[in-house]
Amino acid sequence: MKLIDWFLDRFRLKSAHRGIFERDIPEGINYFYCFGGIAFTAFLICLLSGLFLSFYYTPSEKEAYLSIQKIHEEVYLGKLMRGIHKWSANLLIVSLIIHSIRVFITRSYRPPRELNWIVGVTIFVIVMFEGFTGYLLPWDQKAYWATVVGTNIIGSIPILGETLLLIVRGGYEVTGITLSRFYSFHVLWFPLIIVILLWAHFHMIKKLGISKPL
Repeated sequence: MKLIDWFLDRFRLKSAHRGIFERDIPEGINYFYCFGGIAFTAFLICLLSGLFLSFYYTPSEKEAYLSIQKIHEEVYLGKLMRGIHKWSANLLIVSLIIHSIRVFITRSYRPPRELNWIVGVTIFVIVMFEGFTGYLLPWDQKAYWATVVGTNIIGSIPILGETLLLIVRGGYEVTGITLSRFYSFHVLWFPLIIVILLWAHFHMIKKLGISKPL
């Protein structure tokens, strides 16, 4: 806290933002209430490791797979960073599932927190899409055919299916355009949406407080 006090004081934020670091914790809180924070930490690790990988990854039909091999074999700590990115993504999804189950069991979705529940569910959906778009980026056979199957499911949606398929794939087939589009979704659009939703999520928690256990 001394380090935090020093940092806030130098930025002249101490009086206005002290409440971010000091809040009342209801009695009966246990470790199951920590999975939201674990998910947020996993997201930050994904973000930082992803930024590192983006230095060396090339989102093109000819270079994507080769760039992954280069990260593994030539880039210093490249294989480790890709492993961290992969396993932190898995931890993020698992933590979000456990966090959602805890919120549901403790009925923390009830008013006045119903909007926060909706925001949390939306974050979970976007994170799943984030994982789906990232799965194609290695551009190997496994990633290619998994994307074909996944996008075919999108295309089977009544009325809007064909339009959504064209938006996602950039055409009727999975090609380099699809790879470029998935890369854009994965490193720009979805992380940006998640950051905005996380701000809204944390803002409501700050204003409403942590829900009391049943």
